[in-house]
Amino acid sequence: MATGRTDPQRRERILAATLDHIADEGVVGVSHRRIAARAEVPLGSMTYHFSGIDDLLREAFTRFADQIVAVFEQHLGRAGTPEEAREAVTDLIHVLSEGPRRELVLTQELYTLAARRDEYRELTHAWMNRSRRLLEQHFDPDTARRLDALIEGLTLHRALDTEPSSRELTRQAVERMTSGA
Repeated sequence: MATGRTDPQRRERILAATLDHIADEGVVGVSHRRIAARAEVPLGSMTYHFSGIDDLLREAFTRFADQIVAVFEQHLGRAGTPEEAREAVTDLIHVLSEGPRRELVLTQELYTLAARRDEYRELTHAWMNRSRRLLEQHFDPDTARRLDALIEGLTLHRALDTEPSSRELTRQAVERMTSGA
């Protein structure tokens, strides 16, 4: 294990370990000691890099939101026509709902924090705004807002349902929501 200046990735490892820990055990289990052990860094690194647990959680969840927005960018960035945009939204819902369970857990942990604390609500609000701006490249603002909610809702339902809905049903929902958009 490297120390000090010879370990330029330490901060990144701490953030990654925080997200891994939250995915495995929830936000409730986050502590400096547990994250330091998981990241294999000295305990003092935690307070060197982060002012406290909330600072650590905000940065870790910001990183997570950035990763999800990158998935939105990847799918929506390829769309050139309205039909391609609809197909991109359908793909996005299926990629997010069929992806690793880790992302679903992290999303729900962040939503729970946001329901209780304003600083996390601001983080989720910024995330939603970024997602909507990407959708607005293809749809009017009202449709983008509704699509954003549809993406989150269908992703959650598909991920948790014992018999997830088909791609065709998802495509039809997106089509209905965007007709006339």
